[in-house]
Amino acid sequence: MKVSVIGIGHVGLVTAACMAEWGHDVIGFDNDPAKITSVENRQVPFHEPGLRDLVLTGVDAGRITVTGDPSVALDDRDVVFICVGTPKGKDGAPNLTYVQAAAAMVATHATKPTVVAEKSTVPVQTGERIKQALGLQAKSTGGSTQHAVVSNPEFLREGSAVQDTLFPDRVVVGADGEAPHRIMRELYQPLLDGHDCPYVATDVKTAELIKHASNAFLATKISFINAVARVCEMTGADVHTVADAMGHDARIGRAFLNAGLGYGGSCFPKDVEAFIHIAADLGYDFGLLRETERINREAKLWPVVQLRRLLWNIGDKEVAVLGLAFKPHTDDIREAPALEVIESLIEEGTQVRLHDPVALPQVADRWGDKVRLCETAEEAVRGAHAVVTCTEWPEYAEITAPQLAEWLEFPVVVDARNVWDPEGLVAVGIQLASVGRRMP
Repeated sequence: MKVSVIGIGHVGLVTAACMAEWGHDVIGFDNDPAKITSVENRQVPFHEPGLRDLVLTGVDAGRITVTGDPSVALDDRDVVFICVGTPKGKDGAPNLTYVQAAAAMVATHATKPTVVAEKSTVPVQTGERIKQALGLQAKSTGGSTQHAVVSNPEFLREGSAVQDTLFPDRVVVGADGEAPHRIMRELYQPLLDGHDCPYVATDVKTAELIKHASNAFLATKISFINAVARVCEMTGADVHTVADAMGHDARIGRAFLNAGLGYGGSCFPKDVEAFIHIAADLGYDFGLLRETERINREAKLWPVVQLRRLLWNIGDKEVAVLGLAFKPHTDDIREAPALEVIESLIEEGTQVRLHDPVALPQVADRWGDKVRLCETAEEAVRGAHAVVTCTEWPEYAEITAPQLAEWLEFPVVVDARNVWDPEGLVAVGIQLASVGRRMP
């Protein structure tokens, strides 16, 4: 099939590459020339494991092209995916300006009736708005008014987005009619033939709600276990053991029960706040999600509180921060908890040493000489008065307790991601604050 993807960011480029892998003819559009140039130069504009190889496979096979020309992108397309940003507005509601612009572009430049698929995370009832935008623009420009609008939400985890697309738990498609469902089934048939997952066919509004409900529930699990962690710290219980035992219950599951700095990234914070706002607009006070947000804000303050407890005055200290990205295996720092930790330390006057395996270029000019960017974890830790873990990169777990004891000026570790075995650290004389474990 002939597919267009509007927006080749974290979702759009993965979608384009996987659609090409399934044999479709894909054109990626973006109004950012840097992204277009990056792909044309056989690169990808962000870090995502496995994506570059998949993009190059599609490009070399002639199944992926990229363009900044909407008339080229929308010429003779069967399905058009909208994968643009939906940033948080000042009032917490998602800003859908880019979605509206994408719809107007389809109405203006599509050369035949097509299926317009929302893949950006949008509030329920956005499908109706897209239909309205398509109709208004078509009347203004004389374009087609026969486009069908469907919701096809993504459930990708940054750092494993390629695998999540090629081997998903489910494919959700919301359409208000049989014809668009037939087209979307045909689009996904190569996946469904080779991978056993359900195709969940529903209406547009239900599909839109599925995405927000899924992300909000996962965020709530994270906040729940962080609240449990506070109780564990006060009583001497171990949150890791609590979470493991909870996870054996099939009704609960172990995923997203890792106590730590809370959730970040481009999805959970924005989607939780958007869902609260959507519910309020409809007349429902989603108090559970407001508490989820509160607990998450509290979790981000935990490392600095512990540093003050263990070091007393931290304004005259040097602190190593390990990890910047909001999660491992990505260079995405949007809403990363580490940012708030670093900002709080800078406000205290602390000199920060920062290491991350891939994300440092994202903050090259952000803090000037208040933060020292380090090429290795050892460079960051050696001679520092304390170390804080903010992202659980696997390479940090390879640092041994004796190494930490040797490198640090003061034997103080604030393990905000529970990277290291606490008994091993304590055994070599390290003063430790570890999430969900009794504070000494």
